[in-house]
Amino acid sequence: MPARLIVDGNNVMGSRPDGWWRDRAGAARRLVEQIGAWATDDVLVVFDGRAPGDFPRPDHVEVRFAERGGRDAADDVIAGLVAADAAPATLRVVTSDAGLARRVREHGAEVTGARGFLDAL
Repeated sequence: MPARLIVDGNNVMGSRPDGWWRDRAGAARRLVEQIGAWATDDVLVVFDGRAPGDFPRPDHVEVRFAERGGRDAADDVIAGLVAADAAPATLRVVTSDAGLARRVREHGAEVTGARGFLDAL
């Protein structure tokens, strides 16, 4: 996995109450496009749910959707990626989910808050 920045997509979308829940697929597309416009290095964004059709794939952004449904599906994907990485201390995970933050910090990854990241975009 070349990306050293992993984004908890649903958590970042949920960090600002801008009505994203009325159109989750649209909010996910907008977030990926924002990250694509911002990114100069590779970023991995992980979402819960199924991939909507015609999803953007900007340069430097890899998008994954949790293969299983249910609570914490994307969190489990992110935690698994961090745990399996050869150098987890070089990873930064964007999330404000306390449980996920604890899980990735246990492997040495750095955590950045979702709202601050979204504001920086």
